[in-house]
Amino acid sequence: MFFILGAALGMWLVPLSTVLDAHGLHAIKPFAFAANGLAAFVSPLIFGALADRRASPVKVLRGLSLANAAAMALASTAIQLHWNPWLVLALIQLHALCSSPAWSISSTIIFARLADARMEFGPIRAMATLGWMAGCWLVSVLNADTSTLAGYSGATAWLVVCGFTFFLPVLATRKSAEDLTWRERLGLDALTLLRNPDHRVVFLTTALFTLPIAAFYPYTPAHLRELGLTRTSAWMSLGQVTEIIAMFSLGALLVKWRLKWIFACGLGLGILRFALSAVNGKAWLLAGVVLHGCSYTLVYITAQIYLDQRVDAAWRARGQALFSLVTGGVGNLIGYLGTGWWFAACACPIGTRWPLFWSGLAAAVAVVLVYFLIAYRGRGKRILPFLPRTRRGPG
Repeated sequence: MFFILGAALGMWLVPLSTVLDAHGLHAIKPFAFAANGLAAFVSPLIFGALADRRASPVKVLRGLSLANAAAMALASTAIQLHWNPWLVLALIQLHALCSSPAWSISSTIIFARLADARMEFGPIRAMATLGWMAGCWLVSVLNADTSTLAGYSGATAWLVVCGFTFFLPVLATRKSAEDLTWRERLGLDALTLLRNPDHRVVFLTTALFTLPIAAFYPYTPAHLRELGLTRTSAWMSLGQVTEIIAMFSLGALLVKWRLKWIFACGLGLGILRFALSAVNGKAWLLAGVVLHGCSYTLVYITAQIYLDQRVDAAWRARGQALFSLVTGGVGNLIGYLGTGWWFAACACPIGTRWPLFWSGLAAAVAVVLVYFLIAYRGRGKRILPFLPRTRRGPG
């Protein structure tokens, strides 16, 4: 499931920048990527609450996959037929609303079947990365890096995800709909998790880290093409090589290292990743792309495992959904718009001042690293899980 889901997302997100450029939609590119952030403000919490209390996560993912296939196909048709840019953007936003909860819902399904998430989740999650790489390679093999064929291929992959859910065991829900308040129906009670200081720091660190990282997919392909590396989807997939290595190594790291130092290492690699890109050479930029995957894993996947270990089972779907909100919502929305502004500020009559652009992002990650090292107060294994209080029934 993770493999196919990763392929579906990769075939859409990675070539989206060059597809929009090729069809004269440069103006909406920052907003097209920001659509994911806007969707993550609403969609993951609502569907996370639905998966925790009213419907099996498997059934929720099934419906979302079908909706994703339709929305991605419609958006690709609109781009190909040169419909009004605002209509194209609306369809991209519709797809974002459907795809935004997919990671958190699928992660909930996986975590529910693991005996030891620390040791098992990394290698399983690596299958999604392999799927992402396979999707990127397929796009480049089809020579669809600038074609809407990439979107149609992604829509087909979503249909396969939908079919695959029929072979998954249905997970039971824990609460009937009649007992829920509107706050609980909308998933807003997940904000209770932020009362725990360590939870708050982890959520805020990942959200802040997402701001500069949001520049990776919109602007790295443009830099690659400028340097003469045209098959951008395949080159971008190099980042998944170290991502897979890091995922298979994560279980051992979580046993030997404090979570604080795993996070710090991931943030440090993020600084190095942008610093290498700032050199403005083919080999240096590709080295930065490779480091992106390792940095991503040590920050985001560690945070997902942290939530699974520290949050009560009845709240895990909402915990993963809140993580999607603060990273995919707050982080991505501000990140895509903010890095779009920064990219425009770094433009000059002869092109983009890439060293200035990437150096600014490296400095932003350095600020996040300093904040985390100062604010995080975890004590490793001695910290007990934070259990949000639930309402008591009669008696």
